[in-house]
Amino acid sequence: MHLLSINWNPSEILFTLGPIQIRYYSLMFIIAFSLGYYITKRIYDNEGIEIKYLDSLFMYAVVATLLGARLGEVFFYNWPYYQDHLIEILLPIKEDANSTLFGFIDGYKFTGFAGLASHGAAIGIIVAMYLYRRKYQYKSLLWILDRIVIAVAIGGVFVRIGNFFNSEIVGKYTGSDFGVVFLGRGETLPRHPAQLYEAFCYVIVFAILYYTYWKTDKKNKEGYIFGLFLVLLWTVRFFVEFVKKAQIQEREEWLLLTGQWLSIPFIIAGLYFMFRKTNDADTNAKSPKTVAS
Repeated sequence: MHLLSINWNPSEILFTLGPIQIRYYSLMFIIAFSLGYYITKRIYDNEGIEIKYLDSLFMYAVVATLLGARLGEVFFYNWPYYQDHLIEILLPIKEDANSTLFGFIDGYKFTGFAGLASHGAAIGIIVAMYLYRRKYQYKSLLWILDRIVIAVAIGGVFVRIGNFFNSEIVGKYTGSDFGVVFLGRGETLPRHPAQLYEAFCYVIVFAILYYTYWKTDKKNKEGYIFGLFLVLLWTVRFFVEFVKKAQIQEREEWLLLTGQWLSIPFIIAGLYFMFRKTNDADTNAKSPKTVAS
């Protein structure tokens, strides 16, 4: 008996509508996007940017986050499986010989969009902001990234809490009485709650970015807050990976885990944006306008 550990076995499902299950993980995404919208709206109001630009930005960000995260999971972690199950990449279903989807499609079950990778989401958001900036040229790409990453940081907190509800992305065994026993995984020994470690650290990352925007003049140096975000968030990810169980068993003996290798380029890019030389006098000289691509 581990008297100092926590037994964790919650239901992943919030409620059910027919064959569709609404999970706590989905609720965490809704909270993340809603809070992100509110925070970015405050920033846009402060900058005097019309709300119509934010509404479009929000749609780009939502689609990019979900699509990028999904494709990141597919190509960074599970391509050997998905290359033989292409239909499952973008559809919330999974092959199951014992199930019938919606009562008439044999061999599949509804799963929701389980399996998302944060590195893929980051790439997706950057690409989406580039495309968004081509259509809405009211500010520079770096200006937009400097502000949206503040919302992304707090969103990461709720995504990791969702992972905790799902008992996924778990840590290694602690080798002591401390930790969390993930009963839903059929386990009896405590592990590091790596999801909560990350969530707590992302709160700190958000607080630093939020303070930097509202209380310093660094927001006037284009790319600085974006770079700070890259350095802080992916440094957290890099170090938490040391206590995290490898998502792919064959990579358990790697010098660094997949998440760490993928984090290094983001950290290097962040340092570049933070310390590159810029001409602040020319920053944000343009007034808002929309130009169709």
